[in-house]
Amino acid sequence: MPGEPRRRWRAAVAGALTVGAVGVFASAAAAAPPQNTAVPATSGTAKEGSAVTASTGTWSGSPTSFDYRWQRCASDGTGCGDITSATDKTYTPVSGDVLHTLRVVVTATNADGKAAASSEPTDVVASKNGPASTVKPAVTGQALVGEQLTVSNGSWSPAPTSFARQWQRCDADGTGCLTIDGATGRSYGVRSADVGHRLRALVTARTTSGSAAVVSSATGVVQGQTTTVTTTTTSTTPVPGNKAPAIRLMSLRRIGARVYARFRVCDDRTGRVTVIERDNKARTLSYQRRFAVALRGACGTYSRSWVPAARFRGQGRYAVTLRAVDKSGRLSRLASRSLFMR
Repeated sequence: MPGEPRRRWRAAVAGALTVGAVGVFASAAAAAPPQNTAVPATSGTAKEGSAVTASTGTWSGSPTSFDYRWQRCASDGTGCGDITSATDKTYTPVSGDVLHTLRVVVTATNADGKAAASSEPTDVVASKNGPASTVKPAVTGQALVGEQLTVSNGSWSPAPTSFARQWQRCDADGTGCLTIDGATGRSYGVRSADVGHRLRALVTARTTSGSAAVVSSATGVVQGQTTTVTTTTTSTTPVPGNKAPAIRLMSLRRIGARVYARFRVCDDRTGRVTVIERDNKARTLSYQRRFAVALRGACGTYSRSWVPAARFRGQGRYAVTLRAVDKSGRLSRLASRSLFMR
């Protein structure tokens, strides 16, 4: 039949094309650069003169070779940059690495390409003769907006001659800790930006021979400040001879994030007097807090301090008003002062 050879020829060509296509697709599927499945890690002591070694991590794609690139980072592991000629699996920190962290970038290569992955940062590098931490610093205080936290120095050997602190804000699980700009005091006022995070402090100890740094334990997850308003019904009949208290705001000053107020309260009866303090700033929702003072004579002078919420700490005029309330519910006139936040 004349058409039969032609049909056989067409079938043979189609079969060859199909086999060729399958081969092409199989080859394309096999062509895959390495993919990282577990990041590289570092081992060793982060100290000047003490070697630190990198692992390759775990990869798919059967890498045939690995390259290493060591980087120097800030104390919180950010701002990393390559260290000149540091391309071996092992790296020995030098004086320029002291009070920095390190990380390694590992590049995996196979016949189809290459890919890179970075390790987590090391601890902060200590100087060769820096002090050793024997008890970690600890944070005390409530992890609550408006409250104050304080970090201890911990214990060191030999005894340091000075200390420095840097507060850090972490994720809720305690990882991903980043430096808080300007928070370098022994105490830290918890602010609204901290809500949902944990806080810790990096404490640096210095001696005449060197320096070392260690992080404190982290706080619990920071909670927002809640205010409970209680309505009290008092008698409409004044207590015979009872007069409203008087209050005078004598001074108002700011040191760091904390505001300090000194005031004088007078009343015709001794005992507990409540002072209502209110933070005020233009175009900002005000905030109220209460203090209790014990009046033992006709008048008394007192001091209180607090950390205003973050919305009051920006540039502009910050005003404080005080009002005294005696046990019978009588209110004094307002006393006020203001200062300029820079």
